[in-house]
Amino acid sequence: MQSQRFAVEFERRTVGIAVRVPGGFMFFASSDEFEAIDGRLFPRARALERELKKAARNRRRKSRARGTRRQVITQGAI
Repeated sequence: MQSQRFAVEFERRTVGIAVRVPGGFMFFASSDEFEAIDGRLFPRARALERELKKAARNRRRKSRARGTRRQVITQGAI
């Protein structure tokens, strides 16, 4: 049996590949942004899509929080 591989795109860019395996799809990230879900097995492509969205939201929240801390530090130094 030939393995099925698919490029995974998120927000118009390729972020990894999904390989069809018994039990679903194994995700391999090509972007550091999604390393948290690299190597995970997803029962369906929709489950992978949900996790990509969740990982992107979490990363954005962390970025915003770091930006807020930098502003506070900068303002405190003045």
